[in-house]
Amino acid sequence: MGQIGNRRAVVVGAGIAGLATALRLRRDGWDVLVIERAAARRSSGYLVNLTGYGYDAAERLGLLPALTARDIGWFTTVLVREDGGTKLTVPPALAQAALGARALTLFRGDLETVLYEAIRDEVPIRFGATVVDIVQDGTQVDATLDDGTVERAELLVGADGLHSGVRDLIFGSAAGDRVDLRHMVAAFPLARQPGVVPEGAGATFIGLRRSASVMNLGPDRSSTFLTYRTDDAGTDLAAGPVAALTAMFGDLGGGVPDALAQLAADPSSAYFDSVTQVVLPQWSRGRVVLLGDAAWCVTPFAGYGAALALTGADRLGAALGNADIPTALAEWANGLRPEVDKRQALARRGAVQYAPPTKAHVVMNEVMLRAIQWPVISGMVRRSVRRANK
Repeated sequence: MGQIGNRRAVVVGAGIAGLATALRLRRDGWDVLVIERAAARRSSGYLVNLTGYGYDAAERLGLLPALTARDIGWFTTVLVREDGGTKLTVPPALAQAALGARALTLFRGDLETVLYEAIRDEVPIRFGATVVDIVQDGTQVDATLDDGTVERAELLVGADGLHSGVRDLIFGSAAGDRVDLRHMVAAFPLARQPGVVPEGAGATFIGLRRSASVMNLGPDRSSTFLTYRTDDAGTDLAAGPVAALTAMFGDLGGGVPDALAQLAADPSSAYFDSVTQVVLPQWSRGRVVLLGDAAWCVTPFAGYGAALALTGADRLGAALGNADIPTALAEWANGLRPEVDKRQALARRGAVQYAPPTKAHVVMNEVMLRAIQWPVISGMVRRSVRRANK
Protein backbone atom coordinates (compact mmCIF):
# COMPACT_ATOMS: atom_id res chain seq x y z
CA MET A 1 0.00 0.00 0.00
CA GLY A 2 1.65 3.19 -1.14
CA GLN A 3 1.96 6.43 0.79
CA ILE A 4 -0.13 9.31 -0.56
CA GLY A 5 0.84 12.16 1.72
CA ASN A 6 -0.62 13.71 4.83
CA ARG A 7 -4.31 13.80 3.98
CA ARG A 8 -6.97 13.73 6.71
CA ALA A 9 -10.13 11.61 6.90
CA VAL A 10 -12.94 11.41 9.43
CA VAL A 11 -14.58 7.99 9.68
CA VAL A 12 -17.97 7.82 11.40
CA GLY A 13 -18.62 4.43 12.98
CA ALA A 14 -16.35 2.02 14.86
CA GLY A 15 -17.85 -1.23 13.59
CA ILE A 16 -16.25 -3.54 11.04
CA ALA A 17 -16.66 -1.15 8.10
CA GLY A 18 -15.37 1.89 9.97
CA LEU A 19 -12.40 0.18 11.60
CA ALA A 20 -11.38 -1.50 8.34
CA THR A 21 -11.56 1.83 6.53
CA ALA A 22 -9.49 3.52 9.22
CA LEU A 23 -6.91 0.74 8.99
CA ARG A 24 -6.60 0.92 5.22
CA LEU A 25 -6.43 4.72 5.07
CA ARG A 26 -3.93 4.97 7.92
CA ARG A 27 -1.64 2.46 6.25
CA ASP A 28 -1.84 4.57 3.11
CA GLY A 29 -0.57 7.60 5.04
CA TRP A 30 -3.81 9.36 5.95
CA ASP A 31 -4.38 11.04 9.28
CA VAL A 32 -7.60 9.39 10.48
CA LEU A 33 -10.10 10.18 13.24
CA VAL A 34 -12.91 7.74 14.07
CA ILE A 35 -16.17 9.06 15.54
CA GLU A 36 -18.40 6.54 17.37
CA ARG A 37 -21.78 7.35 18.90
CA ALA A 38 -21.60 4.54 21.48
CA ALA A 39 -19.91 5.34 24.77
CA ALA A 40 -17.55 2.38 24.47
CA ARG A 41 -16.74 -0.56 22.24
CA ARG A 42 -19.55 -3.03 21.84
CA SER A 43 -19.37 -6.72 21.06
CA SER A 44 -21.82 -9.26 19.73
CA GLY A 45 -21.89 -13.02 19.64
CA TYR A 46 -23.21 -13.94 16.23
CA LEU A 47 -21.14 -15.51 13.49
CA VAL A 48 -19.83 -14.02 10.26
CA ASN A 49 -18.15 -15.73 7.33
CA LEU A 50 -15.17 -14.45 5.38
CA THR A 51 -14.92 -16.08 1.99
CA GLY A 52 -14.12 -14.94 -1.52
CA TYR A 53 -13.53 -11.20 -1.76
CA GLY A 54 -13.80 -10.84 2.02
CA TYR A 55 -11.03 -13.34 2.70
CA ASP A 56 -8.86 -11.69 0.04
CA ALA A 57 -9.41 -8.27 1.61
CA ALA A 58 -8.54 -9.57 5.08
CA GLU A 59 -5.32 -10.95 3.64
CA ARG A 60 -4.38 -7.66 1.95
CA LEU A 61 -5.12 -5.77 5.17
CA GLY A 62 -2.69 -8.04 7.04
CA LEU A 63 -5.38 -9.48 9.32
CA LEU A 64 -5.18 -13.19 8.51
CA PRO A 65 -2.75 -14.30 11.27
CA ALA A 66 -4.87 -12.72 14.01
CA LEU A 67 -8.17 -13.83 12.45
CA THR A 68 -7.02 -17.40 11.87
CA ALA A 69 -6.22 -17.68 15.57
CA ARG A 70 -9.87 -16.85 16.31
CA ASP A 71 -11.41 -19.00 13.56
CA ILE A 72 -14.36 -21.07 14.80
CA GLY A 73 -13.77 -23.63 12.08
CA TRP A 74 -16.32 -26.13 10.87
CA PHE A 75 -19.03 -27.54 13.10
CA THR A 76 -21.83 -30.07 12.86
CA THR A 77 -25.34 -28.88 12.02
CA VAL A 78 -28.19 -30.81 13.64
CA LEU A 79 -31.67 -30.21 12.24
CA VAL A 80 -34.17 -30.63 15.08
CA ARG A 81 -37.92 -30.91 15.64
CA GLU A 82 -39.99 -28.51 17.73
CA ASP A 83 -39.24 -30.53 20.87
CA GLY A 84 -35.50 -30.51 20.17
CA GLY A 85 -35.31 -34.09 18.95
CA THR A 86 -32.90 -34.78 16.08
CA LYS A 87 -34.21 -35.01 12.52
CA LEU A 88 -30.91 -35.26 10.68
CA THR A 89 -27.24 -34.37 11.07
CA VAL A 90 -25.10 -32.55 8.51
CA PRO A 91 -21.37 -33.19 9.10
CA PRO A 92 -18.91 -30.27 9.01
CA ALA A 93 -17.02 -31.77 6.08
CA LEU A 94 -19.81 -30.72 3.72
CA ALA A 95 -19.45 -27.02 4.58
CA GLN A 96 -15.68 -27.30 4.43
CA ALA A 97 -15.85 -28.85 0.96
CA ALA A 98 -18.27 -26.19 -0.27
CA LEU A 99 -16.36 -23.16 1.02
CA GLY A 100 -12.81 -24.43 0.52
CA ALA A 101 -9.63 -23.62 2.38
CA ARG A 102 -9.82 -19.83 1.99
CA ALA A 103 -12.66 -19.30 4.43
CA LEU A 104 -13.02 -18.19 8.04
CA THR A 105 -15.94 -18.37 10.47
CA LEU A 106 -15.70 -15.79 13.24
CA PHE A 107 -17.70 -14.10 15.92
CA ARG A 108 -18.42 -10.57 14.81
CA GLY A 109 -16.97 -9.25 18.05
CA ASP A 110 -13.70 -11.09 17.40
CA LEU A 111 -13.39 -9.53 13.95
CA GLU A 112 -14.00 -6.08 15.42
CA THR A 113 -11.44 -6.75 18.15
CA VAL A 114 -8.77 -7.73 15.63
CA LEU A 115 -9.45 -4.57 13.62
CA TYR A 116 -9.41 -2.42 16.77
CA GLU A 117 -6.10 -3.90 17.92
CA ALA A 118 -4.61 -3.19 14.49
CA ILE A 119 -5.36 0.56 14.72
CA ARG A 120 -5.61 1.45 18.40
CA ASP A 121 -2.06 2.82 18.67
CA GLU A 122 -2.31 4.88 15.47
CA VAL A 123 -5.91 6.05 15.08
CA PRO A 124 -7.81 7.99 17.77
CA ILE A 125 -11.42 6.98 18.38
CA ARG A 126 -13.78 9.54 19.90
CA PHE A 127 -16.52 7.60 21.66
CA GLY A 128 -19.88 9.05 22.69
CA ALA A 129 -19.90 11.55 19.83
CA THR A 130 -22.39 12.11 17.01
CA VAL A 131 -22.12 14.06 13.77
CA VAL A 132 -25.01 16.55 13.63
CA ASP A 133 -24.08 18.63 10.57
CA ILE A 134 -21.94 18.24 7.45
CA VAL A 135 -20.82 21.15 5.24
CA GLN A 136 -18.46 20.74 2.31
CA ASP A 137 -16.95 22.58 -0.63
CA GLY A 138 -14.62 21.56 -3.42
CA THR A 139 -11.60 21.04 -1.19
CA GLN A 140 -12.76 20.01 2.30
CA VAL A 141 -15.62 18.80 4.47
CA ASP A 142 -16.52 20.03 7.96
CA ALA A 143 -18.29 17.66 10.36
CA THR A 144 -19.92 19.31 13.37
CA LEU A 145 -20.26 17.07 16.41
CA ASP A 146 -22.96 17.20 19.06
CA ASP A 147 -20.57 18.93 21.48
CA GLY A 148 -20.00 21.78 19.01
CA THR A 149 -16.59 20.57 17.85
CA VAL A 150 -15.92 20.92 14.13
CA GLU A 151 -13.66 18.34 12.49
CA ARG A 152 -12.25 19.37 9.11
CA ALA A 153 -10.97 16.81 6.63
CA GLU A 154 -10.59 16.08 2.94
CA LEU A 155 -12.81 13.00 3.20
CA LEU A 156 -15.66 11.91 5.46
CA VAL A 157 -16.67 8.24 5.51
CA GLY A 158 -20.09 7.31 6.88
CA ALA A 159 -19.68 3.74 8.15
CA ASP A 160 -22.32 4.10 10.84
CA GLY A 161 -24.54 1.17 9.97
CA LEU A 162 -28.09 0.51 8.88
CA HIS A 163 -29.47 3.47 10.84
CA SER A 164 -26.81 5.83 9.48
CA GLY A 165 -26.93 9.43 10.61
CA VAL A 166 -24.43 10.43 7.92
CA ARG A 167 -26.74 9.01 5.26
CA ASP A 168 -29.62 11.12 6.59
CA LEU A 169 -27.46 14.26 6.60
CA ILE A 170 -26.21 13.94 3.02
CA PHE A 171 -29.22 12.36 1.30
CA GLY A 172 -32.12 13.27 3.62
CA SER A 173 -33.95 11.13 6.14
CA ALA A 174 -36.95 10.79 3.82
CA ALA A 175 -34.94 9.17 1.04
CA GLY A 176 -36.45 5.91 -0.21
CA ASP A 177 -33.34 3.95 0.60
CA ARG A 178 -34.57 1.20 2.94
CA VAL A 179 -36.34 -1.94 1.75
CA ASP A 180 -38.19 -3.84 4.49
CA LEU A 181 -37.96 -7.60 3.92
CA ARG A 182 -40.69 -8.27 6.54
CA HIS A 183 -38.54 -10.33 8.87
CA MET A 184 -37.05 -9.86 12.31
CA VAL A 185 -33.65 -11.17 13.28
CA ALA A 186 -32.01 -11.63 16.67
CA ALA A 187 -28.54 -12.80 17.63
CA PHE A 188 -26.94 -12.95 21.05
CA PRO A 189 -24.07 -14.70 22.84
CA LEU A 190 -24.64 -17.35 25.48
CA ALA A 191 -22.74 -16.93 28.72
CA ARG A 192 -23.57 -20.54 29.61
CA GLN A 193 -23.14 -23.41 27.16
CA PRO A 194 -26.47 -24.95 26.05
CA GLY A 195 -26.11 -28.36 27.64
CA VAL A 196 -28.68 -30.13 25.48
CA VAL A 197 -26.75 -29.24 22.32
CA PRO A 198 -23.61 -31.35 21.80
CA GLU A 199 -20.39 -29.36 21.99
CA GLY A 200 -19.08 -28.56 18.54
CA ALA A 201 -22.56 -28.48 17.02
CA GLY A 202 -25.36 -26.11 16.17
CA ALA A 203 -28.97 -27.25 16.64
CA THR A 204 -31.31 -25.67 14.09
CA PHE A 205 -35.10 -25.72 13.98
CA ILE A 206 -36.69 -24.59 10.71
CA GLY A 207 -40.46 -24.24 10.84
CA LEU A 208 -43.26 -22.28 9.27
CA ARG A 209 -42.25 -18.58 9.12
CA ARG A 210 -39.43 -18.97 11.65
CA SER A 211 -36.12 -20.64 12.48
CA ALA A 212 -33.91 -20.93 15.54
CA SER A 213 -30.24 -21.94 15.81
CA VAL A 214 -28.50 -22.58 19.12
CA MET A 215 -24.76 -23.17 18.77
CA ASN A 216 -22.60 -24.87 21.39
CA LEU A 217 -19.05 -24.16 20.30
CA GLY A 218 -17.48 -24.32 23.71
CA PRO A 219 -17.03 -21.89 26.64
CA ASP A 220 -17.42 -18.25 25.62
CA ARG A 221 -18.07 -19.34 22.02
CA SER A 222 -21.75 -20.25 22.07
CA SER A 223 -24.56 -18.17 20.59
CA THR A 224 -28.12 -18.06 19.30
CA PHE A 225 -29.58 -16.85 16.01
CA LEU A 226 -33.35 -16.42 15.61
CA THR A 227 -35.41 -15.09 12.74
CA TYR A 228 -39.08 -14.93 11.84
CA ARG A 229 -41.50 -13.33 9.41
CA THR A 230 -43.54 -10.37 10.56
CA ASP A 231 -45.96 -7.85 9.09
CA ASP A 232 -45.49 -5.40 11.96
CA ALA A 233 -41.83 -4.85 12.77
CA GLY A 234 -42.63 -1.67 14.67
CA THR A 235 -44.72 -3.52 17.26
CA ASP A 236 -42.03 -6.17 17.70
CA LEU A 237 -39.30 -3.56 18.14
CA ALA A 238 -41.42 -1.72 20.69
CA ALA A 239 -42.00 -4.94 22.65
CA GLY A 240 -38.27 -5.58 22.79
CA PRO A 241 -36.29 -8.79 22.24
CA VAL A 242 -37.31 -10.69 25.37
CA ALA A 243 -41.08 -10.31 24.91
CA ALA A 244 -41.07 -10.63 21.11
CA LEU A 245 -38.76 -13.64 20.96
CA THR A 246 -40.45 -15.44 23.85
CA ALA A 247 -43.82 -15.03 22.13
CA MET A 248 -42.45 -16.38 18.86
CA PHE A 249 -40.15 -19.16 20.12
CA GLY A 250 -41.32 -19.97 23.65
CA ASP A 251 -43.01 -23.19 22.54
CA LEU A 252 -39.80 -24.78 21.27
CA GLY A 253 -37.70 -27.33 23.13
CA GLY A 254 -34.05 -28.30 22.86
CA GLY A 255 -31.62 -25.48 23.54
CA VAL A 256 -34.10 -22.67 22.92
CA PRO A 257 -35.63 -22.38 26.44
CA ASP A 258 -32.20 -21.99 28.05
CA ALA A 259 -31.17 -19.45 25.38
CA LEU A 260 -34.30 -17.38 26.02
CA ALA A 261 -33.67 -17.54 29.77
CA GLN A 262 -30.14 -16.26 29.27
CA LEU A 263 -31.48 -13.47 27.07
CA ALA A 264 -33.99 -12.47 29.75
CA ALA A 265 -31.11 -12.17 32.23
CA ASP A 266 -29.20 -9.84 29.89
CA PRO A 267 -31.48 -8.28 27.24
CA SER A 268 -28.84 -5.75 26.22
CA SER A 269 -26.67 -8.56 24.83
CA ALA A 270 -29.01 -9.07 21.85
CA TYR A 271 -28.89 -7.66 18.37
CA PHE A 272 -32.59 -7.37 17.54
CA ASP A 273 -33.85 -5.54 14.47
CA SER A 274 -35.98 -5.73 11.37
CA VAL A 275 -34.34 -7.22 8.29
CA THR A 276 -33.84 -4.24 6.02
CA GLN A 277 -31.75 -3.63 2.92
CA VAL A 278 -30.32 -0.24 2.01
CA VAL A 279 -30.61 0.52 -1.71
CA LEU A 280 -29.15 3.81 -2.94
CA PRO A 281 -28.50 5.04 -6.48
CA GLN A 282 -25.23 6.59 -5.28
CA TRP A 283 -23.00 6.10 -2.27
CA SER A 284 -21.25 9.44 -2.23
CA ARG A 285 -21.83 13.15 -2.56
CA GLY A 286 -18.81 15.34 -3.05
CA ARG A 287 -16.26 14.37 -0.40
CA VAL A 288 -18.66 12.32 1.74
CA VAL A 289 -19.00 8.59 1.09
CA LEU A 290 -21.06 5.83 2.69
CA LEU A 291 -19.57 2.39 3.24
CA GLY A 292 -20.81 -0.92 4.67
CA ASP A 293 -24.37 -1.26 5.95
CA ALA A 294 -24.84 2.51 5.78
CA ALA A 295 -24.55 2.27 1.99
CA TRP A 296 -25.72 -1.19 1.00
CA CYS A 297 -26.92 -3.29 3.94
CA VAL A 298 -27.34 -6.76 2.43
CA THR A 299 -28.92 -8.17 5.67
CA PRO A 300 -27.79 -11.23 7.67
CA PHE A 301 -29.57 -13.41 5.10
CA ALA A 302 -26.78 -12.70 2.61
CA GLY A 303 -24.09 -14.07 4.90
CA TYR A 304 -21.65 -11.62 3.33
CA GLY A 305 -22.00 -8.31 5.17
CA ALA A 306 -18.63 -8.46 6.96
CA ALA A 307 -16.88 -9.59 3.80
CA LEU A 308 -18.35 -6.67 1.85
CA ALA A 309 -17.34 -4.23 4.59
CA LEU A 310 -13.71 -5.37 4.42
CA THR A 311 -13.76 -5.43 0.64
CA GLY A 312 -15.31 -1.97 0.40
CA ALA A 313 -12.74 -0.50 2.80
CA ASP A 314 -9.80 -2.12 1.03
CA ARG A 315 -10.95 -1.09 -2.44
CA LEU A 316 -11.71 2.45 -1.27
CA GLY A 317 -8.13 2.87 -0.13
CA ALA A 318 -6.85 1.56 -3.46
CA ALA A 319 -9.10 3.94 -5.42
CA LEU A 320 -8.12 6.99 -3.38
CA GLY A 321 -4.47 6.44 -4.17
CA ASN A 322 -5.00 6.84 -7.90
CA ALA A 323 -7.29 9.84 -8.45
CA ASP A 324 -8.86 12.98 -6.98
CA ILE A 325 -11.42 12.18 -4.34
CA PRO A 326 -14.75 12.63 -6.21
CA THR A 327 -13.44 10.69 -9.20
CA ALA A 328 -12.02 7.97 -6.96
CA LEU A 329 -15.34 7.57 -5.13
CA ALA A 330 -17.23 7.20 -8.40
CA GLU A 331 -14.80 4.60 -9.75
CA TRP A 332 -14.84 2.71 -6.44
CA ALA A 333 -18.64 2.53 -6.44
CA ASN A 334 -18.83 1.39 -10.05
CA GLY A 335 -16.42 -1.45 -9.33
CA LEU A 336 -18.14 -2.64 -6.16
CA ARG A 337 -21.80 -2.26 -7.07
CA PRO A 338 -22.16 -5.49 -9.11
CA GLU A 339 -21.07 -7.55 -6.10
CA VAL A 340 -23.42 -5.65 -3.78
CA ASP A 341 -26.34 -6.09 -6.18
CA LYS A 342 -25.63 -9.82 -6.41
CA ARG A 343 -25.51 -10.26 -2.63
CA GLN A 344 -28.70 -8.30 -2.08
CA ALA A 345 -30.51 -10.43 -4.65
CA LEU A 346 -29.22 -13.62 -3.02
CA ALA A 347 -30.45 -12.39 0.36
CA ARG A 348 -33.95 -11.69 -0.94
CA ARG A 349 -34.16 -15.16 -2.47
CA GLY A 350 -32.56 -16.80 0.55
CA ALA A 351 -35.14 -15.55 3.03
CA VAL A 352 -37.27 -18.64 2.36
CA GLN A 353 -34.49 -20.80 3.80
CA TYR A 354 -34.49 -18.91 7.11
CA ALA A 355 -38.24 -18.45 7.57
CA PRO A 356 -40.17 -20.63 5.10
CA PRO A 357 -43.46 -18.94 4.09
CA THR A 358 -45.38 -22.22 3.60
CA LYS A 359 -45.30 -25.80 4.84
CA ALA A 360 -44.18 -26.84 1.37
CA HIS A 361 -41.09 -24.65 1.75
CA VAL A 362 -40.38 -26.26 5.14
CA VAL A 363 -40.47 -29.71 3.55
CA MET A 364 -38.33 -28.59 0.61
CA ASN A 365 -35.68 -27.16 2.96
CA GLU A 366 -35.46 -30.48 4.77
CA VAL A 367 -35.30 -32.41 1.51
CA MET A 368 -32.41 -30.20 0.35
CA LEU A 369 -30.51 -30.70 3.61
CA ARG A 370 -30.83 -34.44 3.22
CA ALA A 371 -29.94 -34.33 -0.48
CA ILE A 372 -26.72 -32.34 -0.07
CA GLN A 373 -25.23 -35.37 1.67
CA TRP A 374 -25.45 -37.31 -1.58
CA PRO A 375 -22.17 -37.06 -3.54
CA VAL A 376 -23.71 -35.78 -6.78
CA ILE A 377 -25.81 -33.10 -5.05
CA SER A 378 -23.00 -32.05 -2.72
CA GLY A 379 -20.77 -31.54 -5.75
CA MET A 380 -23.40 -29.29 -7.36
CA VAL A 381 -23.76 -27.29 -4.13
CA ARG A 382 -19.99 -26.94 -3.82
CA ARG A 383 -19.68 -25.58 -7.35
CA SER A 384 -22.60 -23.20 -6.82
CA VAL A 385 -21.14 -21.80 -3.59
CA ARG A 386 -17.73 -21.29 -5.14
CA ARG A 387 -19.23 -19.50 -8.16
CA ALA A 388 -21.11 -17.18 -5.81
CA ASN A 389 -17.92 -16.36 -3.90
CA LYS A 390 -15.78 -15.54 -6.93
